[in-house]
Amino acid sequence: MMAANTTEYTAATKTGRIADFVDSRVGGSAMVKEFGRKIFPDHWSFMFGEVALYTFVLLLLSGTFLTFFFDPSMAHVTYNGSYVPMKGVGMSTAMASTLDISFDVRGGLFMRQVHHWSALLFVASVSVHMLRVFFTGAFRRPRELNWIVGGVLLILGLAAGFTGYSLPDDLLSGNGLRIIDGVMKALPIVGTYLSMFFFGGEFPGEHVIPRLYSLHIMIVPAMILLMVAIHLFMVVVHKHTQYPGPGRTNNNVVGFPVGPVYAAKAGGFFFIVFGIIALISGLFQINPVWNYGPYDPSPVSAGTQPDWYIGFVDGALRLMPGVLGNFSFEWVIPFPWGDNTLVLNVLLPALVPAGALFAVMFAWPWIERWVTKDNREHHLLDRPRNAPFRTAVGAAGVVFYSVMWAAASSDLIATHFHVSLNDVTYWLRTLFFLGPVVAFFLTRRICLSLQRKDREIVLHGREAGIIEMSPEGGFSEKHEQVDVYRRYVLTNFNDRQYIPAEPDAAGHISRKEKRRAKISKFFFEDRVAPVTPSELEAAHAAHGHHEVEGDKKSESLES
Repeated sequence: MMAANTTEYTAATKTGRIADFVDSRVGGSAMVKEFGRKIFPDHWSFMFGEVALYTFVLLLLSGTFLTFFFDPSMAHVTYNGSYVPMKGVGMSTAMASTLDISFDVRGGLFMRQVHHWSALLFVASVSVHMLRVFFTGAFRRPRELNWIVGGVLLILGLAAGFTGYSLPDDLLSGNGLRIIDGVMKALPIVGTYLSMFFFGGEFPGEHVIPRLYSLHIMIVPAMILLMVAIHLFMVVVHKHTQYPGPGRTNNNVVGFPVGPVYAAKAGGFFFIVFGIIALISGLFQINPVWNYGPYDPSPVSAGTQPDWYIGFVDGALRLMPGVLGNFSFEWVIPFPWGDNTLVLNVLLPALVPAGALFAVMFAWPWIERWVTKDNREHHLLDRPRNAPFRTAVGAAGVVFYSVMWAAASSDLIATHFHVSLNDVTYWLRTLFFLGPVVAFFLTRRICLSLQRKDREIVLHGREAGIIEMSPEGGFSEKHEQVDVYRRYVLTNFNDRQYIPAEPDAAGHISRKEKRRAKISKFFFEDRVAPVTPSELEAAHAAHGHHEVEGDKKSESLES
């Protein structure tokens, strides 16, 4: 039986259908395939989306508890609660009710911290989930719209976090609202009107907390629930993506059925996430508003930072210079009714970096399809190393975001490491422009090197660490051939090649097509082709294996 399997594998190698051989040997009771029941594949990286869903459920539960005790009014009161250092201090009702929840409501502080930690983890898990989808190519046809839904979910998560972060009306959240007020007023012509409407008068106004509260507990959560429902519906319609492997094709899903296996696992994972968040919330303090005190617009505090997911906007504002030499970023524009000031050193960093980041993210599925001319449906994922250009672009985007994120802590970096704040700012400005470029080229070279390493492993095997001496006295290191399953993973990927400019039906090459060809050449000129069956057969023959044999692992499974 082993000999027959070896002959069958050799024939498959010669015809270039190695994957078909592996698929034919793995089936039956070894894996559960989709025949009428909804199947979900099992991989650790798919957990990030589940964590986002579970933390959102925790946000709804803890937020419901907090709504029973929080009063979003901005009416002025004198605090007379249990926290002695704040007694007699004037503050808004929102701030006073936050202190009451923290010190006078049984379990209130714990629920506040569960809510805050869940919010941080929700945005983090959505972000990592989006990165996983991007690096593995799960956004490709037919899932482009689902990628857009994921991007909208990320933006809604940022909005939910910011509106909730601002509700206590403490000094820290007030500084964040002050930044929003400055960005609004930097808009020409309509800026001051928008600020007046939003805050209900001159900043800080009297209506912004109730308006943020309505957004936070009703509008934004309802939109998130809608996006989650659409996302899950599309996952069911399009079926879940899966990583390449034996028995996995574009026409099936290998995994576990929803009930009872996947449902039981999902329920267990929910309680694990709940337990971890409860443990963190009980042991680690977050957002101690009593240390900051109520918001007062007159003082300027140092060392204040927003939550991490909003920090990149604050960092961009810190990196922006007020002037460049004699060039000023504040322009006075004359109008018939008077002069109007255009404050570019506020508008540009507040809107352009975030806008560019999300614009590229939303448009990327169509950009990649246009460059590669690949309109096929894709249900199998890529290993990031096998898509060097996409992985490099993703790494550049991460560095671009991280530099702005780090800049939000520029003052703390300077004080903790005892360096000049100006030097920190200059270095971060340099990294803002050079960091993404260096990350792109470095990541692409790393991906190409890993692909070459995969070729070496497939053709010559893995280094065993054993030195052998030949009868002639020569020394060589012994190589162990990888099994058929590992070889499948290392060789089964799309060979993306440079596509030159192609004429249209009339024989003309448009400028758009020439631009696409230039981008395609930049992306794919450096490439590593996957191992072909003829190369594999030649490599085995050179190592003395004239007939390709399965290793012990594959032979034992086949028998």
